Amino acid sequence: MSLKSSNQVAPNRYQLEIELPGDVFEKAVEQVYRRENKKITIPGFRKGKAPRAFVEKVYGSQVFYEDAINALYPSALEEAVKEAGVEYVDDKVDFDLVSAGKDGLHFKVTITTKPEVAIENYKGIAVEKTPVNVTEEDVDAEIRRVQDRNSRMVTVEDREAQNGDITVIDYEGFTDGTAFEGGKAENATLNLGSNTFIPGFEDQIVGHKTGEEFEINVKFPEDYHASELAGKDAVFKIKLHEIKVKELPEIDDDFVKDVSDFDTVEAYRADIRSKLTESAENRSKNEVENALIDKLAELVQGEIPEAMYENRINEDVRDFAYRLQSQGLNLDTYMKYTGMDTKALRDSFRPQAERQVKVRLALEKIASLENIQPSEEELNAEYDKIAKNYGMETEKVKELIPQEDLAKDVAVEKAMSIVRDNAVITEKAEEKAE
Repeated sequence: MSLKSSNQVAPNRYQLEIELPGDVFEKAVEQVYRRENKKITIPGFRKGKAPRAFVEKVYGSQVFYEDAINALYPSALEEAVKEAGVEYVDDKVDFDLVSAGKDGLHFKVTITTKPEVAIENYKGIAVEKTPVNVTEEDVDAEIRRVQDRNSRMVTVEDREAQNGDITVIDYEGFTDGTAFEGGKAENATLNLGSNTFIPGFEDQIVGHKTGEEFEINVKFPEDYHASELAGKDAVFKIKLHEIKVKELPEIDDDFVKDVSDFDTVEAYRADIRSKLTESAENRSKNEVENALIDKLAELVQGEIPEAMYENRINEDVRDFAYRLQSQGLNLDTYMKYTGMDTKALRDSFRPQAERQVKVRLALEKIASLENIQPSEEELNAEYDKIAKNYGMETEKVKELIPQEDLAKDVAVEKAMSIVRDNAVITEKAEEKAE
């Protein structure tokens, strides 16, 4: 393969002129002939036995050229791109055949290339982080959540229903003396005060005892979803079967032993405080990381090809479809449920894709400016890490991920570390309660 020329013809567009010698092209043509001749019948010859010269005489001297060009083209393009020192980002390549024959194969391609971007002031980026401040009230709230998860329902028989109780009722609704569709249920569970039913329904159950039968009067809202009932007065016949309350366990050492590996309330609170602090610190770090990434996306300068955004959207949509599949759904079903079409779905991924592309280009440029060259030890450590995460042999991972690609990823991570280590991070001022 010979790269005759490489010329930029437009922003992020290069034309490469490529030549392959006659013997290489002839070998490819001969291979196509041997493969295709098995399917060809020429009068006077058994099927598959006609000499190439006879086949070309009947079907034309260039009968095997297209397949030969298709066979040679991919590797020739890859080599030419590498020799030209560019990286193409779109599979849509403009192909122009100059000549093909005994003298060889000569063609031109125009490709979309990764842009050359610029970035300045990536050191000293100013961002704010949320201060970590875990209070005793936060610890109390977490313990209450655990307490609630370990509660039990207890039937109450010696008093009237109150807000907060869970009741079991039969009900049947009537408008103008006639039962309406969907207005009847037996042994329905209703949490009083939850406002699950129409206004006034739950309030009128309050004060009644288990076993009572009674009527309540309500009015459907004007904007009720069933238009035939909207704004109408209704009477519901009720039978109250059961009143239940949530009984919370007492927070003592016995409770702690049941729900944790600790023996005392004090030790349990200390552990919760530690975990809440760690969680808050992680949220704060992620907040800083996202702020830095947003700043990098703003700082990168250059004309970015649309193909890079589209490629990123393709990857994000594929990842999303895979996650849906793991949940027993597919993309078509998801779009049907959400009322989205393919364009709307892709548009929803657009902002995320633009951010990802810009940040990757920014970090690659920083890696170049900082002359980051991952060592062999660093690459091997990354291979081992990936192998461990996926439960694979390291050598298998090396077969799947070229070292050149991994080196770029490691360099990008190190570039992000430079940005992070040089950032000016200040704590946000606490908002004062009014």
